[in-house]
Amino acid sequence: MQHLYLGFRSSFTKDIRKFAQMLRFKYPMELQLSVGCEVHPGNISEHFLHVAYQGEHILSFQGTAWEPVLQAPQWVDLVIKDLNQDKGTRKTVQWLLNDICPEYVNDVLETGKSELEKQVKPEAWLSSGPSPGPGRLLLVCHVSGFYPKPVWVMWMRGDQEQQGTQRGDILPNGDETWYLRATLDVAAGEAAGLACRVKHSSLGGQDLVLYWGGSHTSVGLVILVVLACLVLLFVLILGFYWIRRHRSYEDIL
Repeated sequence: MQHLYLGFRSSFTKDIRKFAQMLRFKYPMELQLSVGCEVHPGNISEHFLHVAYQGEHILSFQGTAWEPVLQAPQWVDLVIKDLNQDKGTRKTVQWLLNDICPEYVNDVLETGKSELEKQVKPEAWLSSGPSPGPGRLLLVCHVSGFYPKPVWVMWMRGDQEQQGTQRGDILPNGDETWYLRATLDVAAGEAAGLACRVKHSSLGGQDLVLYWGGSHTSVGLVILVVLACLVLLFVLILGFYWIRRHRSYEDIL
């Protein structure tokens, strides 16, 4: 592959100069090349190779040959005719797109599988920042230690998102996890009833909710606590009933 790329770099420059002379274009010129592949379940892959000139898409590699895009300039036909005559290069491009690219993507995914599947739950806490002005509070929601990077943090009042929420940049921690803070400027008398809600893939759909002036909890945790209390109450009732019956049998004996 390294030998192939070195040869490509050398021949590519020569070909561009040849086309510039043939078409009487000013040299140097600006070209953009977009190439890659997508691998889907079942080892099905799709590939693409597009070329643009001066920012305008002019041709693509489709199947086994180069083809112009719709409304491409007429001079593109001359370039494509010359490119398609080079059967060796066309076969190499096919090989790279159909075989090498999907194989490389699969290798990268397999190598980074543990990293891609890594999930670390966030920790969150609330604090107040410097006062924005008389009679106002700056509520700060800190979210730290989460992985992967995508996270959703919003100040809420019930189910209503507070559009004044300001989110900072997502910053790296030293342990390869991430940190984010979200702030909300409110009147001091309006802070009651506000909560910071955190959504992250590691939470399994159970949002983390922190209430201003209270402790943080999650919807799933509340449900679990309620269920645990009901189970405990049921066990106590059964135990009390069993003791009473046992004592009544002892009295009979």
